[in-house]
Amino acid sequence: MANPKILDEIGSKVSELLANSPAKDLEKNARALLASGFSKLDLVTREEFEVQREVLTRTREQLAELEHRVARLEAELAGRAPAND
Repeated sequence: MANPKILDEIGSKVSELLANSPAKDLEKNARALLASGFSKLDLVTREEFEVQREVLTRTREQLAELEHRVARLEAELAGRAPAND
């Protein structure tokens, strides 16, 4: 089995080579390009999405409750209404 110290050294050397290579510049430029493109889109974070989903769920529950109350009140009023003959 390979010595973990040797693996760490190899990893650090590879990281050092990549940091000093054009690959690092390409990665940096690609990230900047993607960030610029994403900023032009109408995107939301996952957290914002989850908050809005919770708000929508509560709103739907309230709407269902209000619909039920209106139906009960309408039924109650229909039961009280005198017959107009």
